[in-house]
Amino acid sequence: MTQKSPERLVIIGSGPAAWTAAIYAARADLDPLVFEGEPSRNMIPGGQLMYTTDVENYPGFPEGIMGPEMMERFRDQACRFDTRIVGEDIASVDFSRKPFRLNPSYGAEFEAHAVVIATGARANWLGLPNEERLAQSGGGVSACAVCDGALPMFRNETLAVVGGGDSAMEEATYLTKFASEVILIHRRDEFRASKIMADRALANPKIRVLWNTEVTDVLGDDAVVGLEVRNNQTGETSEVACGGVFVAIGHTPNTAFLGDEVELTESGYIRTPTPWRTVTTVPGVFAAGDVMDSYYRQAITAAGTGCMAALEAERWLAEEGLSEVAEVPVDEKAEAPTGAEEDEPVEAAARG
Repeated sequence: MTQKSPERLVIIGSGPAAWTAAIYAARADLDPLVFEGEPSRNMIPGGQLMYTTDVENYPGFPEGIMGPEMMERFRDQACRFDTRIVGEDIASVDFSRKPFRLNPSYGAEFEAHAVVIATGARANWLGLPNEERLAQSGGGVSACAVCDGALPMFRNETLAVVGGGDSAMEEATYLTKFASEVILIHRRDEFRASKIMADRALANPKIRVLWNTEVTDVLGDDAVVGLEVRNNQTGETSEVACGGVFVAIGHTPNTAFLGDEVELTESGYIRTPTPWRTVTTVPGVFAAGDVMDSYYRQAITAAGTGCMAALEAERWLAEEGLSEVAEVPVDEKAEAPTGAEEDEPVEAAARG
């Protein structure tokens, strides 16, 4: 049987960056193939917005939109332009030779001329069962104050922020615009944040700090009503009343599957050497969204870099003479790129 022709462009991920890249690439006739991933304990296809209720800061939705609905619309728009979708993860890659090699979770290895990595970053959680449940149900647990802090459910409430780094200081300070009080909970007796950020938070009259304190449970059935906390110096436990909790203990970029194939930053994000560009240290491999952005981490900035990555991939393919790829033999066209069975075809634009 004749070997399959390499894919022109593979997009790994399924958040705003991935779907925006797919829309642009599909409209440029690059016939992109998207690996949207599989549900797991830490992530589900669609990324962080799948854990977000009302999205009110994305232009074009004056009344707001639910995070999962927004991601479904992004996906449907990509499908409208014949984007092909596989519901698997990419388990490993080999960028040391061209075409690039990619290994899905279950299917056979395949080749690609260009790759956009848009696998995002997952918020680090405390690991408490009720925390996870309320985060997924929109019950008042969040990992992004800029995304959710202005929602009506948090206004004029006492809110808790867990963490001690710069992100926690930023979250707490930002929330003082809406909350009646912000309780900053840190497990040590001093912040890890930079002095200027810590001083700014400590000087804010609406911020109260609980030092040497750990959260042991999130209280509430349908919505957060408080926290159970423990002083790790005395062992004393108590309850703190609050109407919401923001966990600010960092993010972990989803880059483990890359191994050493592209250069990462010290924090594990994909490094893009040229400012305002999405090309990685491997020509032909591009990064978009939170997997390469440890600073903004917003849906709109992720979508913007998805656009950039698709445009750069299109131009790179043209420069390499790869814009037009030889036709795949007829007997191969019926097969899914992952080696799926005949009754499990790759999803195409029929949904659109």
